[in-house]
Amino acid sequence: MKLVFTPEAEEQADECDRWWREHRDVQDLFARELAMTKTLLCEAPTIGSVYATLDGIPVRRVLLRKTRAHLYYSVDDGAELVKVLAVWGAPKGRGPSL
Repeated sequence: MKLVFTPEAEEQADECDRWWREHRDVQDLFARELAMTKTLLCEAPTIGSVYATLDGIPVRRVLLRKTRAHLYYSVDDGAELVKVLAVWGAPKGRGPSL
């Protein structure tokens, strides 16, 4: 499977990475955890739990455990594509607008 980010998700991931680099001792933790999760999603795209349905398509989410961020994504089996729709901090207490 191929994995792509929407422009919004890319911006959110960049923002999370910047925050970790500025505020934490393990500055590259978010980047490393994101890279591992991207690889995992390409190999096992249904690993995340179904969070919602958007235009009839299930939106899944997976937690990056150490950094407490969720990746919200959809899977298009026919196109062999995983599309990341949002990168959102779990501590925010609410989900992103999808």
